[in-house]
Amino acid sequence: MKDNIEKLFSDLENQFDIQAPSTGHQQRFLEKLNNVKNDTKVASTKTSYWKPLLGIAASIALILTITFNVKAESSHKDLASVSPELAETQNFFSNTITYELNKLNTEKSPETEKLVNDALLRLEQLEKEYQSLKINLTESGEDQRVIYAMITNFQNRIDLLQNTLLKIEELKILKQNNYETTI
Repeated sequence: MKDNIEKLFSDLENQFDIQAPSTGHQQRFLEKLNNVKNDTKVASTKTSYWKPLLGIAASIALILTITFNVKAESSHKDLASVSPELAETQNFFSNTITYELNKLNTEKSPETEKLVNDALLRLEQLEKEYQSLKINLTESGEDQRVIYAMITNFQNRIDLLQNTLLKIEELKILKQNNYETTI
């Protein structure tokens, strides 16, 4: 390694700047260095006022967001929030309604469009009633009558979908029988 350093210096022997700096060089250098330090201090003090203000603003925004989300969650109480058994009940009804609704949508055709649209309109009304029952459940403090009304609402939706599907099947059979008698 010592040989490498000696070789490096021997290669660069006549290339070194060996002239003495002009008078006042050290003073000018120190003045420039002080100016750079002063400039960075001024710039950093300007941003240092904004950092705490931005932190405070972010904290306030976070608190407001949490507050509104907690209020929103507490106002939307449903069967699942009352007990684990009612959560299972709600899950069962929701899955059944989804299944029946998918069957109804597959049966939609030009002949059955009016029946399907009427059923969907009535289903929408029952959903609005359920939303008001959710509000009543929160206000009543989990009153059993409201819980029963919510379960009945689910049952009414399922009955509506099943009855509509039965009417569509009757319509198909009637159409098939009319077609056969016509031929």
